[in-house]
Amino acid sequence: MEVRHRVASAAAVLAAAVVLTGGMESDEGWSEALVPLAAAQTDAPTRVRIPAIRVDSTLETLGLDAVGALEAPRDFARAGWYAAGTAPGDTGPAVIAGHVDSHTGPAVFFRLYQLRKGDAVQVARGDRWVSFRVVAIDRYPKNAFPTAEVYGPTPDAELRLITCGGTFDRGRRSYIDNVIVYAVADQP
Repeated sequence: MEVRHRVASAAAVLAAAVVLTGGMESDEGWSEALVPLAAAQTDAPTRVRIPAIRVDSTLETLGLDAVGALEAPRDFARAGWYAAGTAPGDTGPAVIAGHVDSHTGPAVFFRLYQLRKGDAVQVARGDRWVSFRVVAIDRYPKNAFPTAEVYGPTPDAELRLITCGGTFDRGRRSYIDNVIVYAVADQP
């Protein structure tokens, strides 16, 4: 996964705008200790579950690389959370990224493009889960990444899931697009 957009400018916008797989069959049984939006937490996220595509991954902490682009997770089997941004469940857009594949086969977000509106995404924070519902899935060329839509301020708790998509460019050793899933926190 290569997200070649600059996050630093989005962080400046945010700071200025806001004083800033293991065999799951359905959503059933996933409601244990879900955190309502009103219950603010300070715990960092540690895990993401997406039952519709059988994802259950611990989360790496992601930052920015030397040119200001979002780092990719080091482990192809794990997703990562952009720790300098919003924490999932807090007001604003939290970002979780994962690889689509590697030279050995599918990676953690291989089936991300298969999500549909209404699908559940849950993120662990401390001993509780924050629940989100998918509202949109889009694919963008990497050279036209929608930075403002992904990192810009939102009035409520939202989540962005990002991976690569489209055609693989062998010369650049990268996919030409990014798949982005937009989700909003379930209301209490």
